[in-house]
Amino acid sequence: MTPDLTKQVLTKTAETVLARRYYLKDSAGELAETWETLCKRVSNAVARVEKKSKQFEALRESYFRMMYHLDFLPNSPCLMNAGTDIGQLSACFVLPIEDSMDGIFTAIRNGALVHKTGGGTGYSFSRLRSRNASVRSTQGVASGPLSFAAVFDAATETIKQGGKRRGANMGVLRIDHPDIMGFISAKEDQNKFTNFNFSVAITDDFMAAVEEEAEYSLIEPSTGKEAGTLNARAVFEKIIDLAWHNGEPGVLFIDAANRDNMTPQLGDFEATNPCGEQWLLPYESCNLGSLNLSNFVKDGEVDYKRMEHVVKVATSFLDNVIDCNRFPIPEIKEMTLKTRKIGMGIMGLHDMLIQLGLPYGSEEGRKQAADIMSFVRAKAEEQSVEIAEEKGAFPAYDAKLNDYPARRNAALTSIQPTGTVSMIADCASGCEPYFSIVMIKNVMDGDRLILVNKHFEQIARKEGFYSDELMVKVADSGTVIGHDEIPEQWQEVFRTAQDIRPEDHIKMQGILQSNGVDSSISKTINLPNSATREEVELSYVMGYKLGCKGLTVYRDGSRDLQVLNTKESAGTEQQTALVSSAGIKKSLPDTLSAKRYRVKDQEQKSVYIIVCFDENEQPMEVFAKFPFDNRVDLKDKSTMWTTTCRLVSLALRFNIPASEIIKQLDRSSGHMLDLPAQLSKLFKSFMAGTQHGFASTCPECAGTLVFEEGCETCHGCGYSKCS
Repeated sequence: MTPDLTKQVLTKTAETVLARRYYLKDSAGELAETWETLCKRVSNAVARVEKKSKQFEALRESYFRMMYHLDFLPNSPCLMNAGTDIGQLSACFVLPIEDSMDGIFTAIRNGALVHKTGGGTGYSFSRLRSRNASVRSTQGVASGPLSFAAVFDAATETIKQGGKRRGANMGVLRIDHPDIMGFISAKEDQNKFTNFNFSVAITDDFMAAVEEEAEYSLIEPSTGKEAGTLNARAVFEKIIDLAWHNGEPGVLFIDAANRDNMTPQLGDFEATNPCGEQWLLPYESCNLGSLNLSNFVKDGEVDYKRMEHVVKVATSFLDNVIDCNRFPIPEIKEMTLKTRKIGMGIMGLHDMLIQLGLPYGSEEGRKQAADIMSFVRAKAEEQSVEIAEEKGAFPAYDAKLNDYPARRNAALTSIQPTGTVSMIADCASGCEPYFSIVMIKNVMDGDRLILVNKHFEQIARKEGFYSDELMVKVADSGTVIGHDEIPEQWQEVFRTAQDIRPEDHIKMQGILQSNGVDSSISKTINLPNSATREEVELSYVMGYKLGCKGLTVYRDGSRDLQVLNTKESAGTEQQTALVSSAGIKKSLPDTLSAKRYRVKDQEQKSVYIIVCFDENEQPMEVFAKFPFDNRVDLKDKSTMWTTTCRLVSLALRFNIPASEIIKQLDRSSGHMLDLPAQLSKLFKSFMAGTQHGFASTCPECAGTLVFEEGCETCHGCGYSKCS
């Protein structure tokens, strides 16, 4: 196999992500794989479905090459589990919750089994009777959807540490459920429902009532009868206010999704997977994969011929994943085999546009994106029809009910988050623009490392405007815009997520949705911190009118515990949020994990700094220990160090931003070996070069968490709060 293989060189970041999350380990915990052997493991496992076919060897080789050369990568569970005893290869699941104790706890059990194997789950709580509705079997009253959502959240918290991926959930409630106002406000306190994304399922009738500022009916699900009315405009404004506050809840346009339901005879869509890109029927699952668009530009033009080949191979791959998959429960297997849905997506869209010289936020950029997505969809369908001619259409296909050609898969395309796989492929994630072009990473001992986007560096050197000084200026300003050294053409091409107008984000999502996306799109509409509630409303209304099936809006820095800007120019609202987040002392459990660091004091004597971490690996307490602190001559020094550590611990428990703690330690430092300097150096290493407080840093590598594709993600190690 692969006798003439051209070696694929991965970036250091890619190798770090693979070592942390994907490479198998031996019995001693040592890495037992390379990128080549991982791709062989996955391609062997998926091609085995075709073992009896004459095309088996050629197909296996094609699967291997498209992955190895980063042209296409499947979703994380496939990369992790293919060819292993786990064998569960799907990323997305939707599980029903029936309105009974048995139904509720069956869903919790099923969700735990999905999370255990690396999948994410979507739940609609809309079938559950409202709070205080009567329960005939007990002659009592119901506690409502939110009380049970808390049980689901606790179950996820319990099992999330057992595998390579953290359990993630989407919680959905219809806009006409009687408990909708409580649901909308549920995540105003960010310490609640931490294992859920919440989205409101919004109907066409509700949007019409908003426009008319009319009342709309609430429907009690246990009876189907009206249970009151609310003013649609007031409810919509509450959704907008909370989205402006911290990005939740998101919105799902459920009627738009059901209009594109490929198998309406099997039921209606109720929920999506955790990041919102995959609408699924109850018990359906879907396996995903992404085409790396950055690999299909040659001499300034799109190489459509090679793209067609890879899309068709990838469609065959995703279809075969269904047959070699080990499903967590029988109901999921039965439903998935009925519809055989796959999610062919894209990543590196911004890379492709950069290589073509097209700004992401331009009409030309959107037209190019639409052409690409339409092409991907068309070629995926051609291949799916061809497979159906050989193996049969998906079992639920009914020519009398379905007005499209007999094909192997009920749904073909979606655009999903590609956090870690795009890091492996070294491209922009999904259909998102780059979040930054130049970053400064502070490393130990005060050194600064300049990290420059590969395309920007190449063009800057070629065009003659590269300099280290300019790169630092771009990093400090956070944008390429406004630097006279950079030609205006390239300023436009390298606009990042926060430089692009909100309406251009939405237009890109809308044009992709209407040009080749069967299911939906995971994308974040990034707004500046100064954005108003009216701008959030404009985003929702515009997205709805453009035919989007869901929307996530995020105002930069709006999370209560997030400090993205510590400069003096920070706005008053942001400063107020910083103060309010520091007002509550965090209680600690009886047991905390800890790490010991040995340092030297000014007299070159050893001192041990012990740092205790909470469940998210954030520092919460600091202690200093002298090897012989009962000595009389060390008494004063030990007291001083102990007092300093207590004050730092208190600051941590009150959520004082790390940048503020470090600032004070640096001011107090009189010698590079005294305690304030040692603590400052240690905390800087935790922060790994960000200007964020600990609550904004990655719990796995201390890198920066950015909000994109509907979730907070670390571009350093691949951690995501949604996976």
